[in-house]
Amino acid sequence: MGGTRLRRPPAPTDAERARSVATRGGTAALVGTGSPEPVVPLVHHLHADGSAVLLLADDSPVLARIREAENAELPVMLEITDSAPVDLREPVRALLWITGWLREPDAEAARRAALQIADVAPHHGLLDLGHGATLVRLSPSSAVLADAEGSAALAPVELAAARPDPFCRLEDQWLSHLEESHPDVFDALARHLPPTLRATEGARIRPLGVDRCGLRLRVETPQGDHDVRLAWQHDVGTVEELRRELGLMVGCPFRATAAAGEVGHVADEQD
Repeated sequence: MGGTRLRRPPAPTDAERARSVATRGGTAALVGTGSPEPVVPLVHHLHADGSAVLLLADDSPVLARIREAENAELPVMLEITDSAPVDLREPVRALLWITGWLREPDAEAARRAALQIADVAPHHGLLDLGHGATLVRLSPSSAVLADAEGSAALAPVELAAARPDPFCRLEDQWLSHLEESHPDVFDALARHLPPTLRATEGARIRPLGVDRCGLRLRVETPQGDHDVRLAWQHDVGTVEELRRELGLMVGCPFRATAAAGEVGHVADEQD
């Protein structure tokens, strides 16, 4: 007879997690451009399907390679790094690689693209377009996600069809506030950890992420780091549902009321 199989806590799908990384934006770098070091764009913006708009300095060697390339398009990989909301020893929690073709649109199309970005994600660097900076577009052919849940290859159509997690823009502020102002919550959450981690001397529980399926924690120990996912009793989609599920998980109504109440406060600030 085989041993008991441990059931992994539910998590958002690969495409949902990748779409959330794209929505948060993270930090970006172009690799595979022929430059010895990754090229960091001045501004980057990802669309739902994994396509991207990048602003590069006019003296970037990438622009020269695009103009010299056959059909004026350069095969590249865009690496998006998704980092934790608090200062961890190992801050990277996910990587999204998008492979595709880099092209330089004409001046009018570049201006339209910059205005579209400014409407949804204003950035002062966009003002440099035409004044020391050039806009390029990345047309995706494939994407790969790697995070604590695993790794997955995705087609652009899968990214476009997925919805980002409802809390992907909220979690950074809320989890940072939770750690700073409500550290007792993490003492209460310790009871949900595997016994070996609970018994580890010097272990420190840190917030790593929150999504519709549960709360993600990073347990930093003298021997190394461990990521743990704690599942909600029910999937959540609203701030009120998130409040309720956090209260159930924390267990203490007084701690839960104080900490979960901050979810709504931060959400109001985001709106």
